[in-house]
Amino acid sequence: MSTQPRKEHLLNVAHQLFNEHGYHATGIDKILAEAGVSKATLYKYFPKKEALILQVLQRRHDQLAATFEQAITDASNQPFPALALFDVLDDWFNSDDFFGCNFSKASGEYPDKQDDIHQYAAWHKESVKILIVDSLPFNKYKNTELADGLTLLMDGAIIAAQVKGDKKAAKKAKKIAEALLISEE
Repeated sequence: MSTQPRKEHLLNVAHQLFNEHGYHATGIDKILAEAGVSKATLYKYFPKKEALILQVLQRRHDQLAATFEQAITDASNQPFPALALFDVLDDWFNSDDFFGCNFSKASGEYPDKQDDIHQYAAWHKESVKILIVDSLPFNKYKNTELADGLTLLMDGAIIAAQVKGDKKAAKKAKKIAEALLISEE
């Protein structure tokens, strides 16, 4: 087993398996076998599978939020720093660990809007929109409207990359986003 603390190791293994195979298709036994831990160890940290899924999603959100915030900060000298998010997506689509959006998959596999997993996935998507709103140079109302469009373009690019294998989806979406933002100046 890894030298990481057991909880971190379990989260890393679960994230990899959920990312590649989905939440329902990845059973507890598969996670235990891959992580090399006992059921008692798993349930010590996570009383049920859904708690493990939520923790994996929270970690993924934290990773993405930090990456997105850094990309916007690094592009702060550009007219529209939010466009840097499409570059982050492009890097992700062309990496070995792109299997689609963990949050879209989670909401699809847990479609009840009252389910904690579905609600967390929706919250994540809203938090990305808020990050975009805060990075745009227009008034708050216009920023919110434009951020809706940019998040739609981002989600569409993710789906195109996942479903159609379009590795250039983020670059295509970025051109559309840039044209949209320029037309609003």
